[in-house]
Amino acid sequence: MSEQDRANLLYTPRAFRLRYRNDREAFIHDCIDWPAGKRPASYQAESMAMIDAHQRYAVRGPRGLGKTAMEAWNVLHFALTREGEDWKAPCTASHWRQLRHFLWPEIHKWSRKLKWQAIHREPFDTKTELLTLNLKLATGEAFCMASAQNDEESAEGAHADNLMFSFDEAKIIPAAVFDSAEGSLSSGDCKAVAMSTPGEPIGRFHDIHTCKPGLEAWRVRHVTCEEAIREGRISAEWVEQCRALWGEASALFQNHCLGEFCAADEDSIIPLAWVEAANERWHELQESGDWGEFTCDGVDVARSGDDRTVNALRYGLAIKELRRTSKEDTAQTRGRVRGILTAYGGRAAIDVIGIGAGVYDGLREEKFNVSAFNAAERTDNKDKSGEFGFINVRSAAWWNLRELLDPTNGHEVALPPDTFLTGDLTAPKWRVMSGAKIQVESKDDIKKRLGRSTDDGDAVVMAFWEEQEPEFAWGVLLRKAQAKQAAQETDPTPA
Repeated sequence: MSEQDRANLLYTPRAFRLRYRNDREAFIHDCIDWPAGKRPASYQAESMAMIDAHQRYAVRGPRGLGKTAMEAWNVLHFALTREGEDWKAPCTASHWRQLRHFLWPEIHKWSRKLKWQAIHREPFDTKTELLTLNLKLATGEAFCMASAQNDEESAEGAHADNLMFSFDEAKIIPAAVFDSAEGSLSSGDCKAVAMSTPGEPIGRFHDIHTCKPGLEAWRVRHVTCEEAIREGRISAEWVEQCRALWGEASALFQNHCLGEFCAADEDSIIPLAWVEAANERWHELQESGDWGEFTCDGVDVARSGDDRTVNALRYGLAIKELRRTSKEDTAQTRGRVRGILTAYGGRAAIDVIGIGAGVYDGLREEKFNVSAFNAAERTDNKDKSGEFGFINVRSAAWWNLRELLDPTNGHEVALPPDTFLTGDLTAPKWRVMSGAKIQVESKDDIKKRLGRSTDDGDAVVMAFWEEQEPEFAWGVLLRKAQAKQAAQETDPTPA
């Protein structure tokens, strides 16, 4: 065999597959066209090597570290180095949107950056091979499984000589889905990769990272905030802004910036997980465009200084958008609310403590449908159980939103995925006072503790506080039931 023939053997599809089959780190360095000065982060390269070395591998860390890019590289590597063999690469996530809008667009993006000459094949055909949500080659396929919330059986049906499961945003993927996939990993060249920003310290992803019995086969990696900053994936300024916005001890900061598992404080009125679930429902509505009719504008009027006036526009059980303004007088705010009510109908719930009273009075004189929200007023409302009352309207209104967000109550509240709003809703604390009355932390006390006002959260709370619509206020339902019962006891004669 001549020297030229030997050289040619080094540059064949088979040689490519043999060279990179078990070397993902080399694949991403050699087979991706990196711009000058750009390279994968050291923890990304390390993770690729760990996937080669172990059958099951899990990564957690702060937002922005490049998890989705790693998953895209992994899928492309697996497909290209197993081409010609029997292979499958199922991808699942906590929500279908994560696959459709993040993972698969990332796979498409990185496929365009591949050095196809080094891979020794033509680029993927976008009509027959690399499709919107799957990659179909001659002997195998990478594809999306339906939403992991209710698709355990599809994981059981994934079988191939070469199999790789990708669990994207794995923190709330049910344990049953992991278990269903486990049955397919018993033989052959099979791997499972799970990546996520952490959430509450519950669920299979958390169990994997805390090495619970039976999960010892998983190797785990915690990418720290410092590593992500050092590699230029997130900025130290962003971290400090989040620390100031949410508080260092908050679940938001611990999850999103430090990559640590953390539950909401026991004395926080609304858990972060409930808000995130409402964010997912908002995304679904945004995609469908089916918002329904406008219901209410919750108006938190700026008091002074850095406070902002916030309009929370509610459609049914969804806050479609937040509109924020600053340093405008009451006439301007009144005109803004007037415009919303004229265009969409509905009503406005207006904070009347301080200068908001002028906005309310003016619109009421103009015969607009407005209600006054006075956080300091007393209320006879009760919580859902009927066991607890409230110190004031503020406490009752915040608790009303808590009960609407509580997944055990079956409501489908949708909230925009907004950093400020999420921070506001998870910030207030509560306690039970004498007389079995609940007190929610005051706006002024929160501002002293966090250095900012919860304007967005208060506007949303007001948008849902509608005593004249009993389905949105547990206390009103209870009072009506009690009044009906009292009337029957007084006059048992049937009507």
